[in-house]
Amino acid sequence: MNITVEELSSIKKKLVVEIAADLVSSEIEKAYLKIAKTVTVKGFRKGKVPRRLLEQQYAPRMENDVVGSLINDSLYKAMVEKKVNPVSQPQIVESAKLAAGQPFVYEAEVEIRPEVVAKDYTGLKLEKEKFEFDESVIEERLSQLTESRSSLEVTSRKKSREGDTVIIDFEGFIDGSVFENGTAKDHQLELGTGSFIPGFEEQIIGMKREEEREVEVSFPENYGAKELAGKPAKFKVVLNEIKEKVAPTLNDDLAKEVGFDSLKELKTRIREDSMREQTDRVGNQMQEQMMDLLVAANSFEVPEGMIQSQLDHLKQNFTQRLKSQGMSLEMLGMNDEGFAAAYREMADKQVRGELILDAIANQEEIKVEDSEVEVKIEELAKQSNAEVEQVKSYFANPQAKEGLVGQILQEKVVAFIVDKAVVTEVEPKQEEAAAETVATEEKGS
Repeated sequence: MNITVEELSSIKKKLVVEIAADLVSSEIEKAYLKIAKTVTVKGFRKGKVPRRLLEQQYAPRMENDVVGSLINDSLYKAMVEKKVNPVSQPQIVESAKLAAGQPFVYEAEVEIRPEVVAKDYTGLKLEKEKFEFDESVIEERLSQLTESRSSLEVTSRKKSREGDTVIIDFEGFIDGSVFENGTAKDHQLELGTGSFIPGFEEQIIGMKREEEREVEVSFPENYGAKELAGKPAKFKVVLNEIKEKVAPTLNDDLAKEVGFDSLKELKTRIREDSMREQTDRVGNQMQEQMMDLLVAANSFEVPEGMIQSQLDHLKQNFTQRLKSQGMSLEMLGMNDEGFAAAYREMADKQVRGELILDAIANQEEIKVEDSEVEVKIEELAKQSNAEVEQVKSYFANPQAKEGLVGQILQEKVVAFIVDKAVVTEVEPKQEEAAAETVATEEKGS
């Protein structure tokens, strides 16, 4: 096998592979023998069809099988021999006509990782938000915890109020006639959620048990059932029961229910997690500035395959987050093409950033020690409330460990760049800080 490599660009090479004539002839013979065993030709027993007839009727099939086999068997070996490491699926751009007794030549274009030499990565001017931990966050998180574990109980109050869950019977009328699906018995409705027709819940607030009330509303113009959209309606409503949320007592017993030995330990964990979230937010904001500056200072070509791979990764994560919330891309009015258009720039920037950080790690000889992997595993175990051995078992998988080592290396390079940067502390921008905190919480959920 003869192989030549042509440099097409900084991110693409062309391999011209020539396969010896004797191997081509051998593969053609094997292909016809295989075809002869499987095809049926009238007047001949299976396996006894003359070669002449096989060539007349099955030459295209033979050529397709042999060309595929020759390329599959040689392309990977050719890339290994010439030390060409693809970052995407190689593309066959041209191949010669297959003929017995003649060499077979084909050309493949291969995208490769660019050789980046990073520059201007020291002395960056960065801004870092001043951060003071707000202790009220702990009480807010505890309040959210008790709210999430609240139970519905019948209240002794006589009148309903916002936040209550009421059990109602209702019958709906349009132009004096009952309409389809407008009637229900013992319907459970939480007041204040806006889950019913606009204006309906507000008129239930203040009702007493067994009280009957006439409620007047109008269906929204964009209501799902077109025959009801925009029409005024009247509902006869009877309130059967009033329930309210009863939050559990915030004590050691509740803490034990969520996996902690005491309320004190729970508060400590909430504080640690909140501190880490806020510290990460400030660090991520500064890292975003850093990456913008590095990408602007380092221009190079990026393989399309790497961008597409990162887009696929972003889409997979985004889809999983939506699924956990009972949503999908389609529900957001977005398809695969729309997602690619919206997030391509982000994917491109992330790939460039990763390549630059890898180049800096190489240039500065920054490496990851085994002891650092051990420390990281212990941190992850603590954060996820898991046993260290369980986490170690997960990262025993070579692919998982490679990802963890890559993450640690990136963190070390970022720390190196920040250490060499000129960092100015600035007052936090309240609106942006709040928005980023919400984004961080959603990402972690």
